[in-house]
Amino acid sequence: MSKFGVLPPRLVLDPLLRGWLLEDVGRGDRTTGSLLVEDVTPGSAKWIAKAGGIIAGLPVAGRVFQLLNEKVRFVAIADEGARCEPGQVVAEIHGSLDALLMGERVALNLAMRLSGIATLTNIYIEKIADLPPRLVDTRKTTPGLRLLEKYATAVGGAINHRMGLDDAVMIKDNHIAAAGGIGEAVTRVRSQIPYPLTIEVETESLEQVWEALQHKADIIMLDNMPLEMMREAVQLIRQQDSGVKIEASGNVTLETIRAVAETGVDYISSSAPITQSKWLDLSMRMG
Repeated sequence: MSKFGVLPPRLVLDPLLRGWLLEDVGRGDRTTGSLLVEDVTPGSAKWIAKAGGIIAGLPVAGRVFQLLNEKVRFVAIADEGARCEPGQVVAEIHGSLDALLMGERVALNLAMRLSGIATLTNIYIEKIADLPPRLVDTRKTTPGLRLLEKYATAVGGAINHRMGLDDAVMIKDNHIAAAGGIGEAVTRVRSQIPYPLTIEVETESLEQVWEALQHKADIIMLDNMPLEMMREAVQLIRQQDSGVKIEASGNVTLETIRAVAETGVDYISSSAPITQSKWLDLSMRMG
């Protein structure tokens, strides 16, 4: 387990990794299988960063190789969540050469993707590091990769929003339209959900904020509001119920995040660290 985020247990992670390995290996690695006898030739390799950034996903990468051969030793040289520089060795791998070659692409792809997310997340975090609001991620994730992509945002310094539709209630604009209003939506949902779940309501105006307050929403999201309206909404919520959490969302960029944080919200949600991140380039060198 990382000190930044919680990786899924092997019961959950291993089937995902096996599926991705099967996608790549198919009916067999024609190149490696033609050159090497399985589990006979020993080998070693180093992972080298080709760009600077935040490292994430090394425990996942190590597990990829171990699924191919349980004797493989994957040694993380860089700490999870640490900043790396171009040319830095971030990991060493020792074991059967055929396993190293077969697992290379899947393991590198995952680590590069997760490190890219952690890197961009950390850039967003640095913009508001001296202010109280916390950055949270969203459900805009790659199908099949959500658990790992959200792990990467945590490594980068953010906190996770709900993992799925079953984690918490979020009443969005389309739910409000379907129910006929915020009050009706909150009332109907509250009568059916389990006790521990919280209710978040998305609002786009001060009138909707007031309605969400009247129906005791646990969290009020200020969605795509101009900064001045956002400040008014925060003041209104604080005056009426200091226990309500406030989340800002919508078109949050590196240029706007600090101004949003200065309105006094508790959380700022953004999909950008996941949807707009570039992979952090890593390479594997044998020997």
